[in-house]
Amino acid sequence: MSDSSSSSSSSGTDTDNSVPTFVSSLVFNLVVAAIIFIAFCILRPRFKRVYAPRTYAVNKEKRSSAVSSQPLAWISAIFRVRDEEIIARVGLDTYMFLRLMRTMFIIFFVLSILSVITILPANITGGGDAAGMDRLTMANVPGESGKLWVHIVFFMVFVVWVMRTIFGELKVYTRLRIWWLTNPTHSSKVGASTVLVSTLPSALMDNDNKLSSMFNMFPGGVRQIIVNRNCSKLEKVVEDRNAFVGSLEKALTSYAVKCEQAHIKSVKKGVAYVAPKHPMTRASKIPFKGPKLDVFEYYSTQIASLNQKICEMSGDKEQFKRQSSAFVLFRKQMAAHMAAQTVLDYKPFSMNSVSLDINPDDIIWSNLNMNPYDRRIRGYISFAATIGLVIVWTILTAALVSLISIDNLKKIPALSSMTNSKWFGLFSGIVPAVVLAVLMAVLPMILRLLLRLEGTPRVSEVNLRLLHRFFFFQVWNVYLVMIFSTAILTVATDAVKDPSMILKLIPTNVPKSATPVLVYVLLLAFTGAAKEILQIARLVLRYVLPLLFAKTPRAISNAEKPAEFDWGTSIPVHSLIFLMGFSYSFISPLVNCFVAAYFGLFYLVYRYQFLYVYNDANWVTGGLSFPKAIQQIMVGVYISEVYMLLMMVAKIADNVNANGIVRVVFTALTLLLTVIAHLYINDAYLPIINFMPVRGAADIEANPKIASMFPDVMSDGDMSGDTLETASTLTAEHKARLGFYAAYGSLVPKKLIDYVLHKVPSLLDPRRFISPKPGQGKTDIADEEEAIMSDESPPPVLNVQTTTTDGFLPMPTAHHYNDENALGISARRSSQNTNVLSIDSANAMQQMPMPPANLLAPGEHAAGDNSLSIHSYTSATELRQRRSMAPSATSMAKRRSRFDTASDRLEADAGDNALAEAFSNPALRAKPESVVWVPRDNNNLCDELHQNVRTWGAGTIHIVTDCVWIDAKCNVKADVEFDPEAAAGVVENVAVSKAPTNHK
Repeated sequence: MSDSSSSSSSSGTDTDNSVPTFVSSLVFNLVVAAIIFIAFCILRPRFKRVYAPRTYAVNKEKRSSAVSSQPLAWISAIFRVRDEEIIARVGLDTYMFLRLMRTMFIIFFVLSILSVITILPANITGGGDAAGMDRLTMANVPGESGKLWVHIVFFMVFVVWVMRTIFGELKVYTRLRIWWLTNPTHSSKVGASTVLVSTLPSALMDNDNKLSSMFNMFPGGVRQIIVNRNCSKLEKVVEDRNAFVGSLEKALTSYAVKCEQAHIKSVKKGVAYVAPKHPMTRASKIPFKGPKLDVFEYYSTQIASLNQKICEMSGDKEQFKRQSSAFVLFRKQMAAHMAAQTVLDYKPFSMNSVSLDINPDDIIWSNLNMNPYDRRIRGYISFAATIGLVIVWTILTAALVSLISIDNLKKIPALSSMTNSKWFGLFSGIVPAVVLAVLMAVLPMILRLLLRLEGTPRVSEVNLRLLHRFFFFQVWNVYLVMIFSTAILTVATDAVKDPSMILKLIPTNVPKSATPVLVYVLLLAFTGAAKEILQIARLVLRYVLPLLFAKTPRAISNAEKPAEFDWGTSIPVHSLIFLMGFSYSFISPLVNCFVAAYFGLFYLVYRYQFLYVYNDANWVTGGLSFPKAIQQIMVGVYISEVYMLLMMVAKIADNVNANGIVRVVFTALTLLLTVIAHLYINDAYLPIINFMPVRGAADIEANPKIASMFPDVMSDGDMSGDTLETASTLTAEHKARLGFYAAYGSLVPKKLIDYVLHKVPSLLDPRRFISPKPGQGKTDIADEEEAIMSDESPPPVLNVQTTTTDGFLPMPTAHHYNDENALGISARRSSQNTNVLSIDSANAMQQMPMPPANLLAPGEHAAGDNSLSIHSYTSATELRQRRSMAPSATSMAKRRSRFDTASDRLEADAGDNALAEAFSNPALRAKPESVVWVPRDNNNLCDELHQNVRTWGAGTIHIVTDCVWIDAKCNVKADVEFDPEAAAGVVENVAVSKAPTNHK
């Protein structure tokens, strides 16, 4: 009787806690998500630099077309982009990630519908005594009930479907991987045929001839070998020089603003202008020690001295000791892949680390001189530290979660009378998930540091290795410790008293953890997806912090760099959600619905973010994160099968019968077949993922056109078969049909796709996928960066700084905007005189002639109007105050966007000298010249100071005043796309220098 009472009491408690917790969490997350999505739809057209930087801040061929300001126009825009176009714009890594999210959404969408129809009724009518949310779970089905076969059959069918999907997706990926490796967009880059060889033996490190002869064994031979050098002393000099340049830019910018302010005051008061005093500083780092020095003279002379040192030190590279790593540039791409798979030395650990597809911007230069034994010791230490972090985070997570649980809060006398309030239900449904999310956000920074300390040579490799480590943390700390802690502790506590009760407690206590799973998925599905698309942190960083901290043009420019996607931490989170959903798919069908919502919302959000926001120019692995994500999905399948096996065994603990034994056998057989399938995946697909197959390379060499065609990824034929791009042989409708096969062929049979397309023929209409090309679509007036050129504007004139090469006025900085639309102001170039900028307003038209070139200081670039747009002005008065100055034709010819990456310019036909420089340590690439990017005041009051700075700098300081100005409120504004180093010619230009016809 006492047991019965206890059970009843327990059920009542569960009813009181589980339902309010779930409902409060659902309502809260839905409301917050709705508010955030509405805010995004309102803010998106007004803040283009946050919500659509890919429409201008990337290479032109990778830009997305602008979207109108209609609240939901972005949804239709992102779904008009075809799969092959996504790969062309954002790369294979992004496409495979989006494809994975879409696949998971479809799986759980179907899973949720069928589980609600089959498993949920079986659970509700199971005949058990569970209450509250537990009545919807498997805990309400007794072990002797025949309804458990519904769970078994349902689970086995979906395991088979998931495994079939994994096989299909890997088939698609292997086809796309080969196509990506051989496509001219990738293969034409020098990095595609370059390898980084680490742990070189001393005999080869100091002997270029031996090193070349060894690698010449590969087909095509070696084009060039660049052995890395220890440049620590030079790096320190370059670092000091750059610090002084930053200080000089800050001082000159501040002084220009003060001059402008002083001039405005003198005009208002009608008195003579008095130049502000130069700021003073001391050479000593100790406060108040040493004489006071003029800031501009001191910084300039220090820069000149350091530039002289850089010139002397970099002139003779042989003075820098060689390191035990080298870049080997092959003439053929296949040679690089063969070298990466070959045993290069007969000594242990010698040349055992070879990296493919090298991008100089991706290299961690400090990790290139590590001997193999040091690297291994560091790896062991890092692994031990990771285990230690697991233990510490386990204790910390469990402690925090237990402290904020309602059961423990009831023990506090001051809160005992308040725990029955609805607010405590809200508290228990939200706070634990938020605390866990905060803890998990801190962890990746520590893991990244450990991986770098191991000696990992590339940033991309750090992120790829982080995928598995962070996933392990997610599974252990989030899933097992936090969510399962209550069930595990309950089972363990009761099992100590009576070990025979373990199997009886599992089927009743494990399903109770379904509510915490639901709460966590709800938090990430609705609030998490909404926060991802709103990008509130980026909004603050770009529009608030620059007002407070970004005072120089370079600081303003750096504050507005396009966002990058965090691959190392994002994929494990989504893999964890799959694990949670699939492991509870048969226990609590309600979980499937919210996991489907999670993947659906994130697929929608990520599709927009990757097409319009994220710019991962340096993350180019050819989709290598995808097979790692597949391995994490397999972990979820295994855990779900172990759950099912334990549940079936536990269900027959009290009553062993033939029916129950058969259910256990079927579950165990499912687990065994999954293991066999996983072994097949590892043997069949993994060897052909990392490296380019010889047969594929041979087919491409025989018919190079194949590499330019998007492949039929579901075909079992040769690479020379039909493709999606053979417009001459395939109709547009057939191409659209092949596109559906490629997108959904791994999920469902082709016959089902043909049936749907037959019933809905409009899906094959090619016009569904036609979207305006970047720059061709008409932007809405609400757009922050609306093109303001009139229709009758003449063709662009390159020697006029007020225009860009595409005929539009360049974009201004992202902050300090006011509503100028009300002024009715528009700006356009005068078609009669290219040296006149015509500015029309609602009330007046003014013409401002360009100053003659002879008024400019020698060697100085004119104050630019490159970023001129209607949004640059804060008042009509500023239109009269603003001066427009034209740069020289040389300056415009040298102009290059700062968003152009080195890898994009590193073509295979670049010259040997250019390649040697590109693959050298950044300190060796540093020029013995400095570019100072500062504004010029509107009255040329700083011209004499600029000339003095050039004199003090001994000709090593270039002052660039293009694309930066001081507005009427004395705020500094700049064109964030402008590259001052390129304008001054102080950059290496890899693409210009062509390769010689004969290589030595």
